[in-house]
Amino acid sequence: MDDDLIEYAPNIPDNVLELIFSYLKLQDLRNCALVCKNWNRFLCDENNEVWRAQCLQKVPVEAFKNDLLTVVPSYKGKLRAFFHAWNPFDCSRHVYIKPNGFTLHRNPVAQSTDGSRGKIGFKHGRHAWEVRWEGPLGTVAVVGIATKDAAIQCHGYYALLGADDQSWGWNLVDNLLLHNGDAHGIYPLLNNAPKYKVGERIRVILDCDDNTLSFEKNYEFLGVAFTDLPDKLFYPTVAAVYGNTEISMVYLGAPLDG
Repeated sequence: MDDDLIEYAPNIPDNVLELIFSYLKLQDLRNCALVCKNWNRFLCDENNEVWRAQCLQKVPVEAFKNDLLTVVPSYKGKLRAFFHAWNPFDCSRHVYIKPNGFTLHRNPVAQSTDGSRGKIGFKHGRHAWEVRWEGPLGTVAVVGIATKDAAIQCHGYYALLGADDQSWGWNLVDNLLLHNGDAHGIYPLLNNAPKYKVGERIRVILDCDDNTLSFEKNYEFLGVAFTDLPDKLFYPTVAAVYGNTEISMVYLGAPLDG
């Protein structure tokens, strides 16, 4: 970057910054945020025209055709969510990611359990993402986390997520917590806890600092589901068995509960 530009950086007005930054790539924008307080202030506005342009360039137009991204209020947040969405190269061969980039579709293949992981894993900090199941659950519908070593597809109808020591999941069908092939109790800890209804919002909260995994349903905190998670890189993951079911996942960033 030109030394003269750096020298006068604190005095550049916002309309000029907007013009300059509109020509830059995302990596360059990240670097610019470190130049001075003025540039950092400008780029911290997640709804300014720079982030709007980046969002509309990179996030598929199909993602804006329903209310999927309304849970993320800013343009930068929507862009961030897109880079964290389902990974089309890390899912079962019976799954494809729809053009909106956020929704997976499980093909109607008999005797198969099929899953998908997110593009980015987490090892530090606190992270939250929303999962929405559209279509029947079948006998297995598990949401949770997994490492790269966990299987993403298997033969038969099986609680794949939670079947080994590399994955942790909540089966929405029977309200069981699953890990290492064992059930770890009913969740949430309520008498006659209501079952998941298709379309309800599930929020997954991974705390890599406290080594816990928790869930919310329709913005109600359900309690800590798993504790003492190992120090590994975890990815948002789901596993499904029902043909033509669709599952959307939107990354939210750090949870807002402190």
